[in-house]
Amino acid sequence: MSAWYVYVIECRDGSLYTGIALDVERRYAQHLAGKGARYTRSRPPLRLLARFIHPDRSSALRAEYAIKQLSATAKRRLCAQAGAEIPAEASIEAPVEAASG
Repeated sequence: MSAWYVYVIECRDGSLYTGIALDVERRYAQHLAGKGARYTRSRPPLRLLARFIHPDRSSALRAEYAIKQLSATAKRRLCAQAGAEIPAEASIEAPVEAASG
């Protein structure tokens, strides 16, 4: 059985999006391409803040729900604590658009 992940994305407007996926990198790329959730289509992702591994989809869904109940401050604190779990090469950030002018 494959592991499932709960992930938290910081959007360009400063809001946070929480979701679940089998492959976080692929799902994040979908969000970046505008092919992800409706929420991230209107609020493009800035960076992946954290990912949490779960043994199955059911436990990932329960964790996702619990995280969504937290305040933004509590979510950021949770992500900061989990930051040590994400290897530096896996810290995914959206490409920064060059300023024109």
